[in-house]
Amino acid sequence: MTPTPSQVGRREFLRTAAGGGFALGGLLGLGLDLRAAQEEVRQSRIRGAREVRSVCPYCAVGCGQLVHVRDNQIINIEGDPSSPINEGTLCPKGAATYQLAVNPNRVIEVWHRARGATEWDKTKTLDWAMDRIAQLVKETRDETFHETWATRDAQGREVTKRVNHTLAIASLGGATMDNEWNYLQCKLMRALGVVAIENQARI
Repeated sequence: MTPTPSQVGRREFLRTAAGGGFALGGLLGLGLDLRAAQEEVRQSRIRGAREVRSVCPYCAVGCGQLVHVRDNQIINIEGDPSSPINEGTLCPKGAATYQLAVNPNRVIEVWHRARGATEWDKTKTLDWAMDRIAQLVKETRDETFHETWATRDAQGREVTKRVNHTLAIASLGGATMDNEWNYLQCKLMRALGVVAIENQARI
């Protein structure tokens, strides 16, 4: 016979506890529903915050998210229960979106180390870095771009094929890039003639 909450004695309560901590399943087994308490704790953390609906930036599923903002700072990101796609749930990567946006280890300034230098130069601006990257990409492409490629066919005869590519530039996508960025990155690399296009998820 399962005791009711009012009949739970000291021994029964301690027997249900796991390793000094309280197992949720065990407490539910005693008839103690902690979901209301959990909801109260969650609400106290985000009370008074502005709620902004958003979409998870990772894969193409498009799970809905609720972003809670207080004083123009993100304080919490969780699944959107009203989304018909994920109904409030998030995968481990989507659940960690807060750590992507709010992270003391996130680099927020340009780090540049010139050739031969031993220290990082952190005085460069983002505009300088973008111009520098564009300059190096253009120089590399101009020096290594091939419109045609001389090779041999199945019969061993020399043939010339149109390739319009460069083998000196590679593109490696990352798991923290959103769907739109990956699409634009792929389009840009194809337009430049880059052949080596890869993503972290496939390595």
